[in-house]
Amino acid sequence: MVNVAAIVWENAAADPDRVALRSARGDLTYGELRDRSGRVATAVQAEGRRPLERVVFIAPTIIEFPIVYYGLHAAGVSVITMNTMATAAEIGYVLDDSAASLVIAWHECAGSAEAAAADRGLPFWRIDDGAVFDDQPLAQAHEHEPDDTAIILYTSGTTGRPKGVELTAANLVDTTASFTPVLGLTSNDRFGTALPLFHVYGQAVIMNLTLVSNASLSLLSPFDPTAMIELVRNDRLTALAGVPTMWNAMLQASDGYGPRDFEQLRLATSGGASLPVEVMRAFNERFDCAILEGYGLTESTGAASFNDIHRVLKPGTVGPALPGTSIEVRSPDGDLLPAGEVGNVYLKGPTIMKGYWNRPETTAAELRDGWLTTGDLGKLDDDGYLSIVDRAKDLIIRGGYNVYPREVEEVLYEHPDIVEVAVVGVPDDHFGEEVAAVIALRPGTTATVDGIRTWAKTQLSAYKVPRLIQFVETLPKGATGKILKREINRDAIRASVVGTSADG
Repeated sequence: MVNVAAIVWENAAADPDRVALRSARGDLTYGELRDRSGRVATAVQAEGRRPLERVVFIAPTIIEFPIVYYGLHAAGVSVITMNTMATAAEIGYVLDDSAASLVIAWHECAGSAEAAAADRGLPFWRIDDGAVFDDQPLAQAHEHEPDDTAIILYTSGTTGRPKGVELTAANLVDTTASFTPVLGLTSNDRFGTALPLFHVYGQAVIMNLTLVSNASLSLLSPFDPTAMIELVRNDRLTALAGVPTMWNAMLQASDGYGPRDFEQLRLATSGGASLPVEVMRAFNERFDCAILEGYGLTESTGAASFNDIHRVLKPGTVGPALPGTSIEVRSPDGDLLPAGEVGNVYLKGPTIMKGYWNRPETTAAELRDGWLTTGDLGKLDDDGYLSIVDRAKDLIIRGGYNVYPREVEEVLYEHPDIVEVAVVGVPDDHFGEEVAAVIALRPGTTATVDGIRTWAKTQLSAYKVPRLIQFVETLPKGATGKILKREINRDAIRASVVGTSADG
């Protein structure tokens, strides 16, 4: 029997006065977390919700998130967390697809959830500060079978409707177990994050790992780069988790800060998207702290590989496989490829999903003999370190040559005037696809299209140099801060950029 909430509650029983959560609104001890989440669990059961019924929960990165989250787990229901910016239509789709029987939302983002619930005649709970319930705390968390569906996370999807990824009770516990030796987290650590807890990285990796480890977790919402630096300093954080856009934003806001502000920080972790090597280098130079990059998908409970603190850090890689996980790189025909060759990345291990909710055909297509098809292109080196080259769907084929957008982005991030960049393929009558770069410049700079293209030619083969360059104030991002290439308008690039693809 297994339940991630039960482990957190065991920590509360052993040391109830230890601080579990910190925020601008105050701290919460493990004992208080156990009491309040236990009251949520009792209320859920009193509502008539039975184990493995689906409950939708929507809240930002605040103390109330873990209170309700662990209460739901303790009650034994399957938890569906959703983006706080989800519309009534998006929430309604998930309610219909999952046959959820209860909706819970933080009062500041409750409007859409309440409307979607009302349209379906579903009970709705609006939660406020403290998530206080009058019920007596549940005495013992529900005992799950290892394969019980503990959470369902809906993937955004680039085509078709979102799919519900079923992650089991064992997936959640095994994810924390796989990271513990790699990060060396102990009860003395003070972790901090502004990651959205409704996302797999913030929830299943950072929050669960921290609280299972009996450490403390400082929460910041919404993300602000200066506030994050202040959080590191004021809470004397020993560990910090973010995504590449967060690290980059902190660098841009770091004037007046330096290594002394990060003197307690021993660990910085990055996931959610590829971290440009230049950002990693600059962050280490500014704060004297290396960022360790990892790799995982929603379908792998956010866990697959990580740059182990006990092994040599290799910038540009996402580290070796986590304990218990196997990684293979295969050709399009499914043949195993040797070290150094780029191919399709496959994963197998205890953190791999149960499947897609009510989609047996899709599950069978992407999960074969326990091996998950990731849709990513990558390569392994002789030491087993994985490098993600790109998403297979993002590969640009220009005039018969393969161009990996990440390689071009890595080079462009080295340009002193470029803050953010996304490289995408744009349909082209002559070459099939043309290489385009959408760039956000550092304020006050005077970089030009021709200047950036000329600079890129000194470091990239001619066919990789972006012929189409568009300047924007900011790039589209999702809730985690990940740059959303699918929202970049390719037609607008062709219509607005200076220059032509005919010169190459």
